[in-house]
Order: sequence, then structure tokens, then C-alpha cells
Amino acid sequence: MSFPVGHPARSRFCLPLVRYSQEGMATTPNNKATGGSGFVYLPLILGWLVPGAGHFLLRKWGRGALLAVSILGMFTIGIAMQGKLYAGAHDILEMLGLAGDLGNGLLYFVSRAAGWGADQITVTTGDYGTRFIVVAGLLNVIAAVDAHNLRTGRKA
Repeated sequence: MSFPVGHPARSRFCLPLVRYSQEGMATTPNNKATGGSGFVYLPLILGWLVPGAGHFLLRKWGRGALLAVSILGMFTIGIAMQGKLYAGAHDILEMLGLAGDLGNGLLYFVSRAAGWGADQITVTTGDYGTRFIVVAGLLNVIAAVDAHNLRTGRKA
């Protein structure tokens, strides 16, 4: 059943025609945030290698500083608590711990080269320190992805 445009029954029974535009939606590239063309993965890679560096590259000074201080602080506290740095993976839990540790980027590789981080936990606080190190790595990965999303315009 079809009613003419001005008929009162049309407004009661028919849904209005809604048109959507992608302009301004989160998935549309934001040219102001991207800064034009270039290598869009640079903030992701740099943010993974050095905590906060992806945001510094995008001139997000406050966010970059907050992330750098948080990640470096958690990593340093974990090392100070004699937390374990995973070097290999023998079971699934160690694989997850290694993945979290690798999320710290250069912090992990420098710490392994310097001999920091216990191979075996000998004190009670070492287990908490290990968790601090893993969580710092996971936070760093999230921060690097956030920098990438800012660069590509997925996030304003």
C-alpha cells in the first residue's frame, strides 16, 4: 500500500528516509591529523621502539609525555623489584609473558643486553615486578596503535 507524499497516513506508517554521510565519521581519513602523505606506519614503529615517541612525532606532547612516564616508570619499577624478563618460551604462559615483554621495544632489548631482569625469581616481590614489566609492554603496544590511529585519521 502506497500513500501520496502529503497524505497523513504516510507519516504514521512509513519510516522517514534517512541519508547518512561518511563526512566526519571516525573511519574517514582526517587530512589535518595525517599531515598529508608519507609513511603512515612510522608512528606505530617508533611508538613501539621508544615509549611515547609515536605521539611526540605527531606533536601530541601531553599524551606522549604521559605515556612515556607511565611506561618507563612501570618498567623501571618492575626491574627494581627484581622482576623476570622472559628470554625464551617453554609453555603457553611464558609465551604470553615474552610477548608482553617484547612490547617494551628497545627497553626490552637494552635490558637483556645489560643483564637486567632476573632469570629466576628469588624474592616475593619479583613476581609483582614481572607483572609490571609485562603490563608496561602491553601498554606500550596499545600506545603505539593509538599513535597509528591518530596518524591515519581513524581517531581525532
